[in-house]
Amino acid sequence: MDPDKFDQLEARFVELENLLADQDVIADQNQYQKLAKEYSDITPTVTVYREYQDVSRQIADTEKLLTEKHDAEFEELAKAELAEQTAEKSRLEQQLADLTNPRKQEQNRDLILEIRAGTGGEEASLFAADLYRMYTKYCDKKGWRLDPISSNPSETGGFKEVIFSISGVGAEKHLKWESGAHRVQRVPATEASGRIHTSAATVAVLFEPEEVEVEIDPGDLRIDIFRSSGPGGQSVNTTDSAVRITHMPTGVVVQCQDERSQLKNKNKAMRVLRARLLDKIRLETMEQESQDRKLKVGSGDRSEKIRTYNYPDRRVTDHRIGFTTHKLSMVLDGELDELTEALIKAEQEDSMNE
Repeated sequence: MDPDKFDQLEARFVELENLLADQDVIADQNQYQKLAKEYSDITPTVTVYREYQDVSRQIADTEKLLTEKHDAEFEELAKAELAEQTAEKSRLEQQLADLTNPRKQEQNRDLILEIRAGTGGEEASLFAADLYRMYTKYCDKKGWRLDPISSNPSETGGFKEVIFSISGVGAEKHLKWESGAHRVQRVPATEASGRIHTSAATVAVLFEPEEVEVEIDPGDLRIDIFRSSGPGGQSVNTTDSAVRITHMPTGVVVQCQDERSQLKNKNKAMRVLRARLLDKIRLETMEQESQDRKLKVGSGDRSEKIRTYNYPDRRVTDHRIGFTTHKLSMVLDGELDELTEALIKAEQEDSMNE
């Protein structure tokens, strides 16, 4: 444990407290929000560090008492208290280690989710819409904010693709394992013979970075402006407001057309581009590390089949951890906690076994 590191963090905490009370900072909402987020992020660590400092002082005081002459009963009580204080100090040291370990720390980052229809034609696009509704309702129940970014609707009212951001305390912890192929088994509304079909949609969960985390050279971008189109190719906008951004060095392409404003579409597309580039860096880093260090509940492979929603049996199964619930309608209605808590537990057990 490096006390200097935590002393610097505590000094920054005090500095932020003063800055957030400054009228000039309050007047600049962009700066205020950034500082408020930093303050919120480091508060848990500073709180635990102050508890650690307090128990360290208590230990020093108790040890000093034991160097002095006292009756036997007092010494026994002091020794028992010292043992409790020492155990508490060890617990707080471990908590500080976890709080500063990126693999164990819940960062509460904003997320960007991308849902794309896979195999199954129009039925797959309807399933993509079902997943979007499921996440929307889950966010409502958890008090998280969901903001649409881009969508490509299908002719039957589903989505070929839908992209949206989610922000809120605990969103990352509960949703980071949703990446992968989601499969549905049901009778499509268009199926006259009543046969069960299997369709799929893929979900990508991206962490939305700060601008400083992913530096983008404007010279590396090709930006194309065009007219928005809806299902079947019909025009939905009378102005050229849709934006397509290509990051030339990596070939990553992002498109946004939902807004009537070209500037808003460009800003949203840049958010998605940064998230995809950060995800690309993360996946490349994972590939360079030992494969054994990847968590058993999922490696981040978007083609991996992670979950099946079976309508005839009213069953939802997460294949990574072998978890099954027969509450299909509740899950699709946004009751995801049973699934996400099982994944969180599996992650914790996996970390303990490393």
